[in-house]
Amino acid sequence: MGRTKRVVIVGAGFGGLATAKALAGTAVEVTLVDRSNHHLFQPLLYQVATATLSPADIASATRAVIQGPNVQIIMDEVVGVDTTHKLVLTRSRKNLRYDYLVLATGADYSFFGNDDWARHAPTLKTLEDALTIREGLLANLEKAERNVAPSDVEALLTFVVVGGGPTGVEMAGAIAELARSALAKDFRNLDPKMLKILLIEAGPRILSSFPKHLSNYAVNALEKLGVEVRLNSPVTTIDQNGINLGATRISSRNVIWCAGTQARPAAMWVGAAADRNLAVRVSKNCSVIGQPDIFAIGDVSSFDSGNGLRLPGLAPVAKQQGRFVGRLLLNRATGRKEPGAFVYKNWGAMAVIGRSHAVADFGKLRLKGFIGWLAWSLVHLMLLIDFRSRASVYLHWSWAWFTRGRAARLLTGVKRGSTIQIPSTETIDS
Repeated sequence: MGRTKRVVIVGAGFGGLATAKALAGTAVEVTLVDRSNHHLFQPLLYQVATATLSPADIASATRAVIQGPNVQIIMDEVVGVDTTHKLVLTRSRKNLRYDYLVLATGADYSFFGNDDWARHAPTLKTLEDALTIREGLLANLEKAERNVAPSDVEALLTFVVVGGGPTGVEMAGAIAELARSALAKDFRNLDPKMLKILLIEAGPRILSSFPKHLSNYAVNALEKLGVEVRLNSPVTTIDQNGINLGATRISSRNVIWCAGTQARPAAMWVGAAADRNLAVRVSKNCSVIGQPDIFAIGDVSSFDSGNGLRLPGLAPVAKQQGRFVGRLLLNRATGRKEPGAFVYKNWGAMAVIGRSHAVADFGKLRLKGFIGWLAWSLVHLMLLIDFRSRASVYLHWSWAWFTRGRAARLLTGVKRGSTIQIPSTETIDS
């Protein structure tokens, strides 16, 4: 028999985890490497940022999720790939040899060349991001309660979400519900009418990938929550005191960036062709074009679905690609026939707008309102990684539904008088 084949998977998101699960307990040596020690359910990050859920509700230790005698999990940061010698290069200099490489590194938000805006407008990709936003929002409500100058109160109670995609829509709706319920019940010096919540979209409509009637429904639902939707409004400047939309100035201490994504630099590591957003172009079996032993899945990949359109950056896409690549690699390593082209089964695109309102596009089936919200809730519960997370999220949702309360409104890490800030980061090498 030949040497056991080594598979290195970079990234423990939906795609990477699905690949590792498909290979766990098989005759293949698997190494899963990620910068953190947990798998994060990113679609519900906004609920951590708006105090509905706690971090542990949507994050699970990777070692608890993936268990198998053939699987090694390493917490480290990948900095490059030596494709000639088949080595994954890491920050700790513990380089990893592979026979097959799976890139599942995901994507980050893009500021479209204005990276200095990141200091004043946090994004929502990690638990640290969500906690930064939550602490900043709650701290600014507390500061406004202390009878500061009226002009400062206006900026403290103005919440601006940039980006009209699903994350921006969900964030704006959740902020509206959090802020208005908190001000109505818990703050004595603040009138809910003082709140100003804006959703900024550079294009002609929000949820542009959805059918137009669902986009229009989302606008109406947001406006009923008190969110002002501004279309055709590209951002020109963001600073510590607010945001400019052309000649229009909005004073705000609460600007959150949910616009545009850019794949992490995996294409550069392996010298692959990439789209404008740096996503790696892949063939029909998810392998990197011209490099049959390297695969890219999820947000870091660009997969042509056959009609000229690329598959969207959704959790179901990454999970299905991960399972497919896992089966393919197992068959290849054991000399069996490989599956043909990857075919995505559409699980739908969804966005929730506050309490009991959502839109869902399953292709021929399109839902909105309460039925859409039920579909959104069920799909997201199913996508959670384990029973503990499903049970915890379900209980928190039920409690919030009946009480309109928020279970995670603790301030623990923000200095007194601070506004939304990005905390310093530290890389931990293994």
